[in-house]
Amino acid sequence: MVFLLSVPLLAAQVVKTAQGRLEGRREPNSTVIVFKGIPYAAPPVGELRWRPPQPPASWPGVRRAVEFSSSCMQREEHENLPWTQEFMVQNAVSEDCLYLNVWTPRLAADARLPVIVFIHGGAFIEGSGAVDMYHGAPLAARGAVVVTINYRLGVFGFLAHPELTAESEHRVSGNYGLLDQIAALAWVKANIGHFGGDPGRVTIWGQSAGAASVGDLVASPLAAGLFSRAQADSGLGAHGFPMASLHDAEAYGVKFAAEHHAASIKELRALPAASLLPGPGWGPLLYVPIVDGWVLPDNPVALNAKGTDNDVALITGFQPGDSAMFNPRVDSLEAYHAMVEKMYGAMAPEFEKLYPVSKATDIAAALEQSGHERSRVSMYVFASARARSHRQPVYTYYFDRAIPWPQHPEFGAFHSAELPYFFLNLGVLQRPWEKVDFELAKNVSSYLVNFARQGDPNGAGLTAWPKVDPNLPQTMELGSRIGPMPLADPAKVQFWTRYYASPISNNGVPF
Repeated sequence: MVFLLSVPLLAAQVVKTAQGRLEGRREPNSTVIVFKGIPYAAPPVGELRWRPPQPPASWPGVRRAVEFSSSCMQREEHENLPWTQEFMVQNAVSEDCLYLNVWTPRLAADARLPVIVFIHGGAFIEGSGAVDMYHGAPLAARGAVVVTINYRLGVFGFLAHPELTAESEHRVSGNYGLLDQIAALAWVKANIGHFGGDPGRVTIWGQSAGAASVGDLVASPLAAGLFSRAQADSGLGAHGFPMASLHDAEAYGVKFAAEHHAASIKELRALPAASLLPGPGWGPLLYVPIVDGWVLPDNPVALNAKGTDNDVALITGFQPGDSAMFNPRVDSLEAYHAMVEKMYGAMAPEFEKLYPVSKATDIAAALEQSGHERSRVSMYVFASARARSHRQPVYTYYFDRAIPWPQHPEFGAFHSAELPYFFLNLGVLQRPWEKVDFELAKNVSSYLVNFARQGDPNGAGLTAWPKVDPNLPQTMELGSRIGPMPLADPAKVQFWTRYYASPISNNGVPF
């Protein structure tokens, strides 16, 4: 909904964009001004459902940009531990959702501040730029313009179908969510200068599905020139998630249409959006980015190794809880050894020697340690390939500080637990924070802003963060301790390196 004003506004809160003027609002007790719910594309409804994003409409007068838009269509869970409400969508959902939000510490065209565009996670089926944890004011106050975006999710963002392919001038379908992200970045490039940002220094930053999106944008020729640095949290690794071909994704789309009793895309477009949402138990990785030959010419891991993707400075990292999500639940020695044999094949005896288990009570620790070291080496293999094939530097980290949570110590440094620190949003969570948490948040947010400013996270007062050296297997530990750390013992580094160079790794997990 557009809100127009006929009364004069403070000049410091009004900005001109290509579509019209916007009124923002100064954050309480802050010099940061926020503009919420800015349309970067037309509502993807009706005939625009399952089409590339179209330009947004212009408006007369001044549009009030003081409230978040609806989040994109998704099942509303509100809380799913360890992700409390602060990490989850709480507002309304709608197909009319292609909006972004901007926090700026200096609303002046000559400010030329670095820009950080955050791409939310949520397995490509949930999430929003309006999530409380992504509140951008504290990070913006460090000297950057911060942007959060919405993009189409699930079947709305990634349905492929032969009819959709036939109606496309590029003879492709699917990947609409990625095209939304690219459209948002094009809007940023065209308009962010009016908000005090430098369109030549745009960093894309994503977590989980947002990190996968970062990898896809780095790989996409359509995103070339729209950003100059990238950070992927949880994260980019040697293997990555499997990606369907256009042909296979079209087959999924045909099945989806049949399940909804739609004989054509026209009939499918006529169905209410809510009727297309998944039911309980629906797999989260069915409607996700695909290799379509246009947005993504190949798997991003392959393009990374070849050096034929976008050559930008890159940071990627993991948490202990990332690998824990993929640890199988086995509670007997028989089941454990069968699992090891299935995952590691001819390498299973070596795995069991490196991570010995003699009784059932040893299983959890072996899975935990092997998962942590596997993900660190996976990240290093990916980063080393990039260091060899690109001119721009690559950096990696391992974030191992667990959010203090006396009620749930079992979650540790869980998937997404780094976000309150990088966003400087510890205050969003009611936790018994310690001095080390505030110091860590100050340091990692400084690394991020430095990286956005200069393509290098290092700066005065910070522990030196070395770029990846293919001959030195280490990563940057971010936690109670900050500094370089080994990936694992040399024998384990060699094992995992050989594992990821082998077809056996296809039987395993993404990282």
